[in-house]
Amino acid sequence: MLNLSDFDLLTFDCYGTLIDWETGIFSALKPLLEAHRKTLADAELLELYADAELEAESNPYRTYREVLQSVVQALGKRLSFTPSARQLNALTDSFSDWRPWPDTVAALKRLTKRYRLAIISNTDDDLFEETRRYLPVEFESITTAQQARCYKPALEIFRLALGKATVPPKRILHVGQSIYHDVLPAQSLGLATVWVNRPSTRSGIGAVKQAKGQPDLQVSDLETLANYAGG
Repeated sequence: MLNLSDFDLLTFDCYGTLIDWETGIFSALKPLLEAHRKTLADAELLELYADAELEAESNPYRTYREVLQSVVQALGKRLSFTPSARQLNALTDSFSDWRPWPDTVAALKRLTKRYRLAIISNTDDDLFEETRRYLPVEFESITTAQQARCYKPALEIFRLALGKATVPPKRILHVGQSIYHDVLPAQSLGLATVWVNRPSTRSGIGAVKQAKGQPDLQVSDLETLANYAGG
């Protein structure tokens, strides 16, 4: 069992881990499909989202706003419809309403009593600021894809975050919902990891690329992590 007293700083993925982004994704894309009289199973929609997002996040760098627009374009191409200019921004326009998982805020408040907290997120600075109001705790640092000019699992974004840290890597525990985007790259840099295996229509995968890995600890939610920490 991972000894959580070995760590001083917890770095968190945001969307998927702290924020229920699948509900957010569905809230934006399902009305879009209905408007064009198209249907897609939830698991298929998440898989398409994951594939389209990953392709858009490949080099060269583009903003997350542009990534989200590319996802909508890919959805239209897959289902043979053309999104309007307004519909292209369906995901971005809904972003400010994407809310935390029910356990997130209480768990963060418990964890912040014992640890410093930080964010490493595949987003733009201003988009994260829209989310930050739902996360009423202090973060030691916030590192975004916009700052790093790349997206996880690229190591540059993790290195940028580590450069901001006030403790050595061995005292840092990275917490994320994605094996592909979080666990594997963090481990490659020597960080201990927690996989938050949130419930999903695509069980064990969610709206990200499927990957195999062995995190140091697996939990089903942040409340469980806070319980392990004894906070």
